[in-house]
Amino acid sequence: MTALPQVPPELRTPRLLLRAPRPEDAPALHTAVQTSLPELRRWMVWAHDPLDLPGTVQNLTEAAQRFERRETLRYHVWNAEGTELMGSSGYHALDWRVPKGEIGYWIATAHTGQGYATEVARTLTEVGLETLGLRRIEVRCDRRNERSARIPRTLGYTLDALLRNDDVAADDPGQLRNTLLFSVTR
Repeated sequence: MTALPQVPPELRTPRLLLRAPRPEDAPALHTAVQTSLPELRRWMVWAHDPLDLPGTVQNLTEAAQRFERRETLRYHVWNAEGTELMGSSGYHALDWRVPKGEIGYWIATAHTGQGYATEVARTLTEVGLETLGLRRIEVRCDRRNERSARIPRTLGYTLDALLRNDDVAADDPGQLRNTLLFSVTR
């Protein structure tokens, strides 16, 4: 079996700190989610049944363990000083045999429209390809989510597919959604 790469617990961009999850981040994460629910519910299934504060602590405890095992590499997005949680991102659906992963992201409503998600995705793309040795990175999003789809296009990802009737729509579980699948490879 191939040895898993060292994964930096913190990354810095020009304006942001990306840090692996910690249980003590629960109040900040809970607040960011709660204040962003109207926006998040449109695109994220989990936002329809948000965790309470104890559930958030448990979620972060498990996320920290998955990070250590390199199963899922979630990073919380903080301002440069590390005093305000602004969103979450990371590598999901990791398959170290290929190796490949999927980048997901959300930014708290108060901070959207300022290029933070693009900055985060750019950094995770660079780190994934150069440091973690990923050979393929994907970004998937609801076809209707134009803001999210703009990010991989901006970063030079290729649109690999439009997956029709791929999942249920987050904002209407009675409807199916089409998913855009973007990738970058090396």
